[in-house]
Amino acid sequence: MTQYFYLFVLFSVALLVDPSNVFARQIQVTPASDLTEVMNAAEPNDILLFSPGEYSGTLLVDKSLTIKAEPGVVFDGHGKGNIILVRAPNVTIEGFVLCNSGMNLTEMNAAVFVERTAKNVLIKNNVFKNNLFGIWLDAAHDATVIGNRISADQRIRSQDRGNGIHLYYVEGAEIAENEVWHTRDGIYIDTSNNNVLRDNNLHDLRYGIHYMYSYNNRIEGNYTHNTRTGYALMQSKYLTVLNNRSENDENYGILMNFITHSTLKYNRVINVRKGITPGYSGSGISGAEGKALFIYNSVFNTLADNLFADSDIGIHLTAGSEDNSIHGNSFVNNYTQVKYVSNRKQEWSKNARGNYWSNYLGWDLNGDGIGDRPFEPNDNVDKLLWKYPLAKLLMNSPSVQILRWAQMQFPVFKSPGVTDSYPLMQPVRLPSTSTKRLPSL
Repeated sequence: MTQYFYLFVLFSVALLVDPSNVFARQIQVTPASDLTEVMNAAEPNDILLFSPGEYSGTLLVDKSLTIKAEPGVVFDGHGKGNIILVRAPNVTIEGFVLCNSGMNLTEMNAAVFVERTAKNVLIKNNVFKNNLFGIWLDAAHDATVIGNRISADQRIRSQDRGNGIHLYYVEGAEIAENEVWHTRDGIYIDTSNNNVLRDNNLHDLRYGIHYMYSYNNRIEGNYTHNTRTGYALMQSKYLTVLNNRSENDENYGILMNFITHSTLKYNRVINVRKGITPGYSGSGISGAEGKALFIYNSVFNTLADNLFADSDIGIHLTAGSEDNSIHGNSFVNNYTQVKYVSNRKQEWSKNARGNYWSNYLGWDLNGDGIGDRPFEPNDNVDKLLWKYPLAKLLMNSPSVQILRWAQMQFPVFKSPGVTDSYPLMQPVRLPSTSTKRLPSL
């Protein structure tokens, strides 16, 4: 009786830990296996373990399975359709090298295509090479995509490539610790709410992260570099953008287009320049400038404690982007700190705390860390130069210096613009970044 009692206890504990594993079988799959027969014979919760070698065709997963590859497994789509098509919930895909999916943009060919019936999928530690889309989540909620490395064929024009990770109508997803390069966009998210994008390494792309029509998402700890735009945030609300980095991106570090009620804090945008990237159609657009932050038609946002440095323009606001709270940021060594042309006054401080400006020439006699005179980063002369670029030839001329002196002595000549009444004397100290840099293949 005692022996049976112990067996009963062990069985009960196993059920409490993970009841699905009690009845799970491990099925060994080899390159010689008939994949259709293997899938038909598998039962829900089974583990399919793929032995090293090359596999081909499309793998249809319509049961809740764990599909795991040993080192050395390559699944080649040979340019036709999707490589793995997931239709069942609770599927795990781990450890594969997936290459050469179909290249039909209309059919949305992907290395892994997850349909809306496939809730709670886990895609982990796979390598994607030369596919159209890497991973497409099509209304598949509660997905986890973690630790994957996704690249595409850079010989194909940027606009003819798919995205590395594509989310459409997805909720509850976590996209974390992936590296994506040479696809069109690194992570594209459309009409998707309540998702987390964190600690991804995104480089050599059109857009690192591209948001469209999505609410209540969190973007944290990501790292973009050598993209045409690091973070393209468009037509979205209630975004939380924290502790991300943009380094050496072209044209825009962070672009906000029709973004409302969102928070951007502790982000670092460094060395954004107008550039021409080989192989990317549309780079180096005439009149484009390297903008660390570009805000277009975006209101009711909070931008606090960010670093914008070493770029052509620190921040550019236009198209009514006026009702935003901007304070505690550091604007360091940008060729133009602020570009803003409007007839409405902007006060960039909160609770007697403004921003740090590397070109502020004021003083702090009482030592409270706040400059004793307000700072105006865009005066009438700046606006004149933006409207008439050729006037830059007169930048250091006596006439321009007289204009600046006159507007300081006679405020009646001044037009509305940006004023920081409490400029900080020291740059804001930001928390350490957490982005995990994965080595490229």
